[in-house]
Amino acid sequence: MNVVNENFDDKLAENGLTPLDAELDEALSEDASGDENVERGNWSGKLDFVLSCLSYAVGLGNVWRFPYLCYRNGGGAFLIPYAIMLFFTGLPLFFMELSFGQYASLGPIEVWKAAPLFQGIGYGMCMVSFFIGVYYNMIIAWAIYYMIASFSKVLPWGSCGNDWNTFACNKLSSTNCTAHNGTMMQNGTCLYVDDVDTATFLNLTSVSYKPKMPSDEYFHNYVLGISEGIDYIDGIRWELALCLFGSWVLVALCLWKGIKTSGKAVYFTALFPYVVLTILLVRGLTLPGASKGIHFYLSPDWKRLKEAKVWGDAAVQIFFSLSPCWGGLITLASYNKFNNNCYRDALVVSLANCLTSFYAGFVIFSIIGFMAHTLGVEVDQVADKGAGLAFVAYPEAMSQLPLPQLWSVLFFSMLVTLGMGTQV
Repeated sequence: MNVVNENFDDKLAENGLTPLDAELDEALSEDASGDENVERGNWSGKLDFVLSCLSYAVGLGNVWRFPYLCYRNGGGAFLIPYAIMLFFTGLPLFFMELSFGQYASLGPIEVWKAAPLFQGIGYGMCMVSFFIGVYYNMIIAWAIYYMIASFSKVLPWGSCGNDWNTFACNKLSSTNCTAHNGTMMQNGTCLYVDDVDTATFLNLTSVSYKPKMPSDEYFHNYVLGISEGIDYIDGIRWELALCLFGSWVLVALCLWKGIKTSGKAVYFTALFPYVVLTILLVRGLTLPGASKGIHFYLSPDWKRLKEAKVWGDAAVQIFFSLSPCWGGLITLASYNKFNNNCYRDALVVSLANCLTSFYAGFVIFSIIGFMAHTLGVEVDQVADKGAGLAFVAYPEAMSQLPLPQLWSVLFFSMLVTLGMGTQV
């Protein structure tokens, strides 16, 4: 040990420094940057970290997955298993990962040096984050494409008669027909069982087609350009390729200088979605049928709590929403100062994330209630989840509103910021 110290002192002497000078220089460098960890850096402020975690946790699943799961699994009754899973699985894991990263100031691979046997978990986390990053950026590209298309004079998914439409394309009247046990014929007329005898009706039903909304055909036939099968490789969709490139450029700009730039970007990506959600909620509540949709969203079905699937969906949604075990939380916390109160941060972010999911349900189902009212059908006939909600059902509903371009731009800009927040 003495030999090591002597060698270290000799190197300092070669540079004209004493051990005391070196300690002073290190202290001054910390004070100048404001960082406790000079090598890796720290968040510029505590709010940077909290908003980064919130932006990371609050994503597309809060908007297009939770409301659907809530109504499918007993409405308001679903909140009970959801809250239990939050406090017994989500919150402990969230706090544990923040503690790991903050204590070690290391990423998801290096943090397992304390237990090399589990270092493979870190590599697994990085692989999961890689695939999620590719998947999320593609969805951001779709949202960018829709946002740009929303500036057109007439929304392209608002009507049939376009090059990408088929004979199956029908406006809302077709859904109204099938919802009332009718059959939509190719000439656009709705045939009911009372109009003809039973044998004729069954025969016509067997040769009829399933009608599609214009927004459905726009998304699948035009935007995605889905081919006939995996053995038929079509050309590159250059519009989508450019949007995908643009989404990666946005991510790169946000991460240009590490946490110093991403920590500022999250002030927009974390807060802007709440502004848009509030605007859409106010607009949705003024629409006819909104109360019907919200009632459908919250009406409790206590019998569903006996089903294991409901509890399983609650657990999956907690993991899907808070995003533990992906490595992102460890990485974000590794830039904290050592004495940061990560327990408080875990509580704030976890609760805010789950409340956001609940709040987004009012936004989604107020609009879906309006669609059901317009069609004259039940809410469950138009409720959807995932890409079907974001790029088919919701755009179709917005095309029926006054100033559809405005609401469409707001909605898809919110999807872009939600995706970007999770990415950075």
